[in-house]
Amino acid sequence: MAEREKLLEIKNLKQYFNVGKPNMVKAIDGISFDIYKGETLGLVGESGCGKSTTGRTIIRLYDATDGEVIFDGENVHGSKNKNQLKDFNRKMQMIFQDPYASLNPRMKVIDIIAEGIDIHGLAKSSKERAERVYSLLETVGLNREHANRYPHEFSGGQRQRIGIARALAVKPEFIIADEPISALDVSIQAQVVNLLKKLQIEHGLTYLFIAHDLSMVKYISDRIGVMYFGKLVELAPSDDLYNNPIHPYTQSLLSAIPLPDPESERLRQRIVYNPNIHNYSETDDVKMREVRPGHFVNCSEKEFKQYQQMYKQ
Repeated sequence: MAEREKLLEIKNLKQYFNVGKPNMVKAIDGISFDIYKGETLGLVGESGCGKSTTGRTIIRLYDATDGEVIFDGENVHGSKNKNQLKDFNRKMQMIFQDPYASLNPRMKVIDIIAEGIDIHGLAKSSKERAERVYSLLETVGLNREHANRYPHEFSGGQRQRIGIARALAVKPEFIIADEPISALDVSIQAQVVNLLKKLQIEHGLTYLFIAHDLSMVKYISDRIGVMYFGKLVELAPSDDLYNNPIHPYTQSLLSAIPLPDPESERLRQRIVYNPNIHNYSETDDVKMREVRPGHFVNCSEKEFKQYQQMYKQ
């Protein structure tokens, strides 16, 4: 099997926010993971766990407190001149959670989508600019007549499609999708996720897909990372994580997914996570360890041996 090519390397990334002495919020507390070209890495966890902050720190909306973000072999948070920053911003784009707030209500759709095209000089004439926007609208399931309308004239699902078109306009390599479906009706969510999967195949895109909906994350992701209070507690291939969760927090999350069977739901036992079960001491070396091939869990040496015994193949 050919070795996969890394597109993004996160090394001991930390993002701390000072909310007044002596309080310090550790939104991201030393996480490390890789993302490979052409894959979708899902990132899940409860509200406030740090997953959206992770996405925003990767793309430099926040300056990292510590650690490294290596993209295409270069440190994202290293010093860069204007041209280097411009090139980075073209290669990495973001789709935001709220399709209502992320589009300028005073701009027409043609100008919203073409903003990146203008900044990076990707069109030689106004005619080419317009044609590129029309092509992008059709790519995301809209049509050229929509170009001269304003955001308030569209539904939530249509606005998110406009946001996707805007991200695609500069031909990026990597897209961070920060809960792109959570503000949409359930009937529209699957359409947007299917569109993202289709675009990934057609344009060779790599995604970091951040979401609450565990079922949808399983559907779109190749691998999934689970976050809890700023820590990455488990990382595994999608099917392996869902069928054989190891960390107690992951087991708790998965037990909360509703089943479409009322009888099963009534009898099913939920797992409540108790963080005190770990009882780590200052001498415990707690880190991500590979319990099974490709399946990593944040644990101590003692827990690691227990997990290996429990999940022997």
